[in-house]
Amino acid sequence: MIDHKSQAEIVRQSLKRRYRKEARFKAYGIGAISIALLALVFLFTDIISKGAAGFVKTTITVNVTLDGEAMYIEDASDPDELDMADFMEPLVQALTAQIPGAGPDDASDVRGLINPYATSDVRELLQSDPALLNTTQTMTFLANSNVDVYVKHKDDDAYSIKLDEQQQQWVDLLEEKGIISTSFNDVMFTNGDSRDPARAGVLGAIVGSLLTMIVTVVLSFPIGVAGAIYLEEFAPKNRLTDFIEVNINNLAAVPSIIFGLLGLAVFINLFGLPRSVPLVGGLVLTLMTLPTIIIASRAAIKSVPPSIREAAQGLGASKMQVVLHHVLPLAMPGMLTGSIIGMAQALGETAPLLLIGMVAFIVDIPDGFFDSATVLPVQVYLWSSSPELAFIERASAAIMVLLAFLISMNALAIWLRKKLERQW
Repeated sequence: MIDHKSQAEIVRQSLKRRYRKEARFKAYGIGAISIALLALVFLFTDIISKGAAGFVKTTITVNVTLDGEAMYIEDASDPDELDMADFMEPLVQALTAQIPGAGPDDASDVRGLINPYATSDVRELLQSDPALLNTTQTMTFLANSNVDVYVKHKDDDAYSIKLDEQQQQWVDLLEEKGIISTSFNDVMFTNGDSRDPARAGVLGAIVGSLLTMIVTVVLSFPIGVAGAIYLEEFAPKNRLTDFIEVNINNLAAVPSIIFGLLGLAVFINLFGLPRSVPLVGGLVLTLMTLPTIIIASRAAIKSVPPSIREAAQGLGASKMQVVLHHVLPLAMPGMLTGSIIGMAQALGETAPLLLIGMVAFIVDIPDGFFDSATVLPVQVYLWSSSPELAFIERASAAIMVLLAFLISMNALAIWLRKKLERQW
């Protein structure tokens, strides 16, 4: 006879082992997710802690006497005199007057507190109204980048303070008097790149990224959708189409730098297109995103039930009418979602753009697709490789801007999927 008691015990022991394995597997999953979340929190904390200071600028506000004699100007409407003028001197005199005990012998140290580009503010003021010569005007201009670092990081040992003790005392005094203050860094979003960290901004990189993305979207989306429709609905199933499908899947896994080499060889060396322009950048990113868009679009087309096609054909619709009037509209939400995710991936790419020259130092804001430009990931690369610590916070701030774009694009993809998806 079978010992039913022993059999039941064996089953119970087996169930216990299975439950223990299930609990361990669950614990491993929770642990893996926890580690990933901790790494993400650490990454965001580091970026935000460093980048927050990049959204703050340090300015000096004083009453400046636009002394024509000090600037060597007799007629402010004469462009030649403006070209030869000393616009720094009135700023130095105005700031020196606010520092007790400072005199002409300290002019060099006082000059070190003022951003060199502040002279352009004086020049633009006189150009806009030459009658302001020999008058006193309240002016707000950027402090020197060394002052900016000191004001924001005086208690942080990670930053090297390049001001001497006397200059630090002057800055502390001017802060107490409200002459030196901090505010939102609008320069970050109104300027292009600069050798001076206090004047460096991301506007040029943002415009370059937008121009590059426009080229990428205009080319990759229609070509990718058309390719997916042909392969899924019209192409015969033979060795040639199998070969094409395999290569599309393989291209989706090719390192992005390979597409940069391809763009360099074809678009620049063969076709003679200029380097470092959004058009070439968009063409390279189009090649990189096409496999992703084709794969996502084919998956969206496959998700349309065969009954839709059969019903349309039963009513006399042609193959083209079935695809354009029924299959494509139903598959479009999935196509848009895949395309947006592909665009987000392209927006964050750096390696292929480095090879086509978009790593150049670009100060001017690009006006078109053939103007020299850079993009946000490359701008981050340039600033992070700078020896000046002040550029590190600019790089972190630019990363935050880039992440905002990427999160927005992914949120848009999720919203489109929820808004347009159909339940079958």
